[in-house]
Amino acid sequence: MARASQDSSSKWHSHWTKKVGNEDDEVPIFKSSNTIEEEKMENVKSHVGMSTPKKKLPAVAVARLRSVLAALGKNQSSLPLGLGSRVVGTLFGYRRGHVHFAFQKDPNSPPAFLIELATPISGLVREMASGLVRIALECDKKKEEEKKAVRLQEEPMWRTYCNGKKCGFATRKECGPKEWKLLKAVEPISMGAGVLPGCATEAGADGELMYMRAKFERIVGSRDSEAFYMMNPDSNGAPELSIYLLRV
Repeated sequence: MARASQDSSSKWHSHWTKKVGNEDDEVPIFKSSNTIEEEKMENVKSHVGMSTPKKKLPAVAVARLRSVLAALGKNQSSLPLGLGSRVVGTLFGYRRGHVHFAFQKDPNSPPAFLIELATPISGLVREMASGLVRIALECDKKKEEEKKAVRLQEEPMWRTYCNGKKCGFATRKECGPKEWKLLKAVEPISMGAGVLPGCATEAGADGELMYMRAKFERIVGSRDSEAFYMMNPDSNGAPELSIYLLRV
């Protein structure tokens, strides 16, 4: 795979994105101001910190408030993983390293799904040169007693098949500084493939850092199956690369 040169006319670019309103409802203190002197005394007390103590919230109200805040925190922690029907997919890896896949909701968002395959990137490049490539990632369903609310994209380990041939395992990864640096480097690219020039010297013994980037159509079959089809305008609507996530 030679270093790609920039070509603006090509579809593939050379670069492979209430104040809990606990004002305590301040219960108004109705003074029995029998005389003007009593009124003055109340004012003096309030200025020197001797005012009548505020009414405390009932224990039930405090417990209810805490439960609402806890539930809100849990909901917020589960929000970032949402993906729409169109996603940005990036395939990357060093020439003598493994294939990585990242799916993002949009070019500048953190990856919602990032995995590393045991497949060398050179082998995947050869497969893609021969025509359509279908990659299936399979994981096991949990037993009834072990079931947890785990999203399909959060499964940690996958069996990998490329065009029907078993090719090891894939593992889910967290997006670290290196992965994020690469995704930021290709953020302006909507579709393209090539080598990142700035990363060639950092690669060392693993060779140059290669990438391919495109938009994918995402189809959700069920909570246990999803498919990603690469959208390529040069192939009459037929995807060159398809990725399937299956929990079996």
